[in-house]
Amino acid sequence: MGRLKLQSDIKAIEEEPEEYEVTPSNNASLSSLACMINSEIGAVLAIMRRNVRWGGRYMSGDDQLEHSLIQSLKTLRKQVFTWQNQWHSISPVLYLQPFLDVIKSDETGAPITCIALSTVYKMLKLDMLDLSTTNVEDAIHLVVDAVTSCRFEVTDPASEEVVLAKILQVLLACMKSKASVVLSNQHVCTIVNTCFRVIHQAGTKGELFQRIAHHTMHELVRCIFAHLPEVDNSECAKVNGGSSVKPEVGGLDGDYSSAAKLLDNGNGNSDYDSQLSSVSFTSNAPNSLIACATNDNANRAGDGKEAGAYDLHLMREPYGILCMVEIFHFLCSLLNVAEHMGMDPRSNTLAFDEDVPLFALDLINSAIQLGGASFLKHPRLLNLIQDELFRNLMQFGLSTSPLILSMVCSIVLNLYNHLHTELKLQLEAFFSFVILRLAQSRYGASYQQQEVAMEALVDFCRQKTFMVEMYANLDCDITCGNVFEDLANLLSKSAFPVNCPLSSMHILALDGLIAVIQGMGERISNGSLGLEQAPVNLEEYTPFWMVNCDNYSDPNHWVPFVRRRKYIKRRLMIGADHFNRDPKKGLEFLQGTHLLPEKLDPQSVACFFRYTAGLDKNLVGDFLGNHDEFCVQVLHEFAGTFDFQDMNLDTALRLFLATFRLPGESQKIQRVLEAFSERYHEQSSQILVNKDAALLLSYSLIMLNTDQHNVQVKKKMTEDDFIRNNRRINGGNDLPREFLSELYHSICRNEIRTTPEQGAGLPEMTPSRWVDLMHKSKKTAPYILADSRAYLDHDMFAIMSGPTIAAISVVFDHAEHEDVFQTCIDGFLAVAKISACHHLEDVLDDLVVSLCKFTTLLNPSSVEEPVLVFGDDAKARMATVTVFSIANRYGDYIRTGWRNILDCILRLHKLGLLPARVASDAADDSELPAESVQGKPLTNSISSAHLASMGTPRRSSGLMGRFSQLLSLDTEEPRSQPTEQQLAAHQRTLQTIQKCHIDSIFTESKFLQAESLLQLARALIWAAGRPQKGTGSPEDEDTAVFCLELLIAITLNNRDRIVLLWQGVYEHIANIVQSTVMPCALVEKAVFGLLRICQRLLPYKENLADELLRSLQLVLKLDARVADPYCEQITQEVSRLVKANATHIRSQMGWRTIISLLSVTARHPEASEAGFDALLFIMSDGAHVLPANFILCMDAARQFSESRIGQVERSIHALDLMAGSVACLVQWATGKEEAVKEDAKMSQDIGEMWLRLVQALRKVCLDQREEVRNHALSSLQKCLTGVDEVHLAHNLWLQCFDLVIFTMLDDLLEIAQGHSQKEYRNMEGTLILAMKLLTEVFLQLLYELSQLTTFCKLWLGVLSRMEKYMKVKVRGKRSEKLQELVPQLLKNTLVAMRTRGVLVQRSALGGDSLWELTWLHVKNIAPALQSEVFPSEGLEQTYHGGIDGADISGGTISAPDGTVASEG
Repeated sequence: MGRLKLQSDIKAIEEEPEEYEVTPSNNASLSSLACMINSEIGAVLAIMRRNVRWGGRYMSGDDQLEHSLIQSLKTLRKQVFTWQNQWHSISPVLYLQPFLDVIKSDETGAPITCIALSTVYKMLKLDMLDLSTTNVEDAIHLVVDAVTSCRFEVTDPASEEVVLAKILQVLLACMKSKASVVLSNQHVCTIVNTCFRVIHQAGTKGELFQRIAHHTMHELVRCIFAHLPEVDNSECAKVNGGSSVKPEVGGLDGDYSSAAKLLDNGNGNSDYDSQLSSVSFTSNAPNSLIACATNDNANRAGDGKEAGAYDLHLMREPYGILCMVEIFHFLCSLLNVAEHMGMDPRSNTLAFDEDVPLFALDLINSAIQLGGASFLKHPRLLNLIQDELFRNLMQFGLSTSPLILSMVCSIVLNLYNHLHTELKLQLEAFFSFVILRLAQSRYGASYQQQEVAMEALVDFCRQKTFMVEMYANLDCDITCGNVFEDLANLLSKSAFPVNCPLSSMHILALDGLIAVIQGMGERISNGSLGLEQAPVNLEEYTPFWMVNCDNYSDPNHWVPFVRRRKYIKRRLMIGADHFNRDPKKGLEFLQGTHLLPEKLDPQSVACFFRYTAGLDKNLVGDFLGNHDEFCVQVLHEFAGTFDFQDMNLDTALRLFLATFRLPGESQKIQRVLEAFSERYHEQSSQILVNKDAALLLSYSLIMLNTDQHNVQVKKKMTEDDFIRNNRRINGGNDLPREFLSELYHSICRNEIRTTPEQGAGLPEMTPSRWVDLMHKSKKTAPYILADSRAYLDHDMFAIMSGPTIAAISVVFDHAEHEDVFQTCIDGFLAVAKISACHHLEDVLDDLVVSLCKFTTLLNPSSVEEPVLVFGDDAKARMATVTVFSIANRYGDYIRTGWRNILDCILRLHKLGLLPARVASDAADDSELPAESVQGKPLTNSISSAHLASMGTPRRSSGLMGRFSQLLSLDTEEPRSQPTEQQLAAHQRTLQTIQKCHIDSIFTESKFLQAESLLQLARALIWAAGRPQKGTGSPEDEDTAVFCLELLIAITLNNRDRIVLLWQGVYEHIANIVQSTVMPCALVEKAVFGLLRICQRLLPYKENLADELLRSLQLVLKLDARVADPYCEQITQEVSRLVKANATHIRSQMGWRTIISLLSVTARHPEASEAGFDALLFIMSDGAHVLPANFILCMDAARQFSESRIGQVERSIHALDLMAGSVACLVQWATGKEEAVKEDAKMSQDIGEMWLRLVQALRKVCLDQREEVRNHALSSLQKCLTGVDEVHLAHNLWLQCFDLVIFTMLDDLLEIAQGHSQKEYRNMEGTLILAMKLLTEVFLQLLYELSQLTTFCKLWLGVLSRMEKYMKVKVRGKRSEKLQELVPQLLKNTLVAMRTRGVLVQRSALGGDSLWELTWLHVKNIAPALQSEVFPSEGLEQTYHGGIDGADISGGTISAPDGTVASEG
């Protein structure tokens, strides 16, 4: 005989054709129904005629009466065609009763009964019985009663199976018919009971029939519990009202009476033999399920008679919650029976151990699926699920059968989805004692068990809020375990392939991990990232075990609450660790964190011991057993934390002693047991009259436990010995023998462990633990429902991120199939998204580091064609795309990970695989200021063509260049044509790089957060390496150049945040410039990059202008060997910078840098033109000459005028610029622009500027070139004579004569006498011009100078120069022109001095030094001048009238009347 198998896809019996589905509604249909009934009567009679018993009666004669069954059928045949009214108005009893009599008769055989059952089935399927039918309630009850009481003679096994199948078919049709709602609770229970008896008998039948029976039972349960959501609440209240008192929980060994009665029914007729026998479903005993229901309800209600009558009344009402409670209780009890029968050596344990639980579990699962959340409205059903069902699920969850385990897990998943708010501690127990135990091989589970448990866990992880609710309700509850943390660790560890290839188990665990991570990602996408919470900090002591939430449904309340609880829980764990090392310091630590009061009280310490996991139970036991008064108080408070209500003594004692190790000293044991006994008697005083009785019995149980379970005790205590030892301990009376016997056997079967469980293994779910769980479930905090927002994801992800990244990485490393690759990539992206959104930068960096390893780009490449290898490696390509996707999407939160990303970019760069625009700064000309110089638009950046010309040549340029390189054929060295596989690999590589969008990292860097941007810049500087003096490898230089390009690009892209980057960028460029001694691409890129930065940023960052311009001093520090090749290009860039940004350069320091760069070019053959062009732009018409740059410009112009590079015209032009700048001084001095005037005050004095100007011109006056020299003299004369409006101080003029005029004259004189004509041509003309300049300036300033006390010295200086020039020899002989010019100039000067009253003979008293000294010198020049200037009184009077208006110029004095007085 085959075993029972639950397969719901096999139909019970093929249903009748669809034509029967039509409900009669007119005369035609009425007649068709009559015909149908008539034909069915005929069929039954025909079958009966074939039987000898019935046939003989037909042939006997009319005098012999027919059998009542035949008579009733014939009577119905006569009436059926006479009924003209609607069928619904005719009582169905009339046409059903004859067939029901046949079914109930024990004289009919199987074929006759089968036809009668078919007829009833057809009537039910035709909906002849519905709610509008007359007397439908009696009719449907009659059908159920008849079918469940069916009797027939068995003639052969096949016919018996057919009849049984028809019975099942009719019962199922009754439940599915429209009239089923009028069935009573009693009838529904009877139907289920009958179906179960048929299933029990089916064990001896064929496989097909067994499956039909199971399927029918399954459909019945589905049909019944589908009605649960429709059950009226009033009925619910009526039914549940009598069951408010919950029955005592008696451990895992339940009462099997109800299901055992069902199994006993019909056993006598279940075997088939060759003789005729009768099969009956009636029983002398009451219906088993009903009896079970009424008895159970009577016991629960307290008063048996009243409750029994009450429930019997309810059982006769239309079916509803009562029958569902009894059926569900019956299904749960089947699991108890299975456990009980599985231990019976006479039973077929293999078949029973799997099939019966599977059958029961399948039915329970169907009931839960259909009832759904409606179970919450019915406390009796909910109690069954919470206690009996879950207790059995915990038991069967550890079954070795994968089928049973799978079904258990399915039920728990359904319960979670519908009833999780009421199953908080049950779910914790299931995961702690079943899933965590079975999913790990170290606890002895088979691979099949591990796989089923892992599949179940993954299914739970796919529920969007499962992990959040586990964390909020369990991990954040100090009385519960860290289920979320344990499950997350389990998944991550199970995904690790340790010394073995990747298996389906690893992939399964990975799926679970990624499901959790993706759930977090989806919650982020839903919007709010949760409530912003300040870090939890306990500022004052609050009893941690009394922390409550005001509103468990409002996230504004429960989110801070659970975070606070989790903080407390973590602190308690740390405190436990301290306590285990040193109890005193542990308590002090908890006082310091405000988890215990400053002054310890017994209750707080007791609650710390009671609710803190991880405490050393030996230390706790020693503390509690101590005789110190405080410790004794703690012990009693500790006992007070237990709930022993309605517990057996041994169960309570087990719970109590499981929390610490019982001390070994007898006095300590007594103190502990006294506290326990006092607490137990307070709560469970039904049998024990006082606490002394509880103490004595507790002692006795400890002794019995030692006696029974200590191997050193050879002679064990018997039950009689135990009872004898406990006589008269209950207040002088004996305890009930049954009570003591139960305790004795409980201790014998299950040891009370008085020592802590060894090892790190998971504890088992014992009966006492279950009892404690049920007690705790009544007091536990309400279940917190999580919604779709990420309130706690930050905390959860922080716990699991590290193991998750490691697990995904290991699987990705070991995987070989692309679907697994994609799963891992999805996980990586989800981790990145969560890390970024919750600002977990360290996690994101770890992820980037892991991913970069898989790109293979960081591995030392030893292969010849790394590009092709990369193209063939799908894993590497996917990892590469993922790395850069993360960099582009979540770059804001990458920190140290930039270094790894840059390593990958550099590797691609070395392979020539980067797009051409990676280092582009993405700054178009449209961003530049719309300024123009001389009508031409400015280009404020180094042109791309120019940059390209400066760049280091590479093996390839960009993606297509690399691709074409593969395709190209070298004409000198013939190469083989690449294969299709190589081309395909290369194409894949190119496509991968294009997907990466590497250039976006830098072009979009303007959107990066400040810290990330700074880290990116630092990573670029780090990747470039420190520049080395001397020659490095070309590859290193290429890398450094590329990194510098990227650094400059992000600098230009982030001009608004240049302050953030500038220091690092400047130092890096400075290192390059200062360490380079030979021209190279790196220093070139550094210099021109720096210039480009200044060009681009000066218009936007005026506050940084000085800083930017100061950086250009680096260019001046270039080694001459480096600077020379780039001088022209540098000057061009500086020129562009000046022309575009002259108005933005305000400070003296900035101008000093710019003009220094221009000045350097004055003597450079290639660069001088560009340099002078820039200077011309600055100084033309004083356009950009400022007090801050005046002296600098003069010095630069002087250098250009002195430069022999270029044409003389440029030098003359430079001199003109210098001379023209006097206008600026005049403008500033006259104060036409207040702002400029203020600038002049802040900078150097205008007089000082003028002095520096003429000093510069003085130097040029000594130039070898005649044109330049003479033009310089003319320019100097303009500058000396054109500053009347400036009002220079007198002392400045003295300085001017000493430092400029006299020095120039002396220097020219020295040159004329000491150099050849070839070196200085036509010095005579220069000397003449110089002498004229002297007299002109002296005469113009005569009045001002004459007021000075040092005028005499100045005048003597003039005379001495004239004397020297009179005597100078040019080309070996005295100059005739000078000998003519000097006396004339002197005469004019003397006349002017006489006229102004400067040179007048004073009183002879005391002498006159000026007068005397003057003529002393004049005699050496022209002895006759005195008589000419002072001839006679008349002449003196003549001159006196008109000299004031004389014009002195060119050595002549023109009188007002036009006459000219000249020498002689």
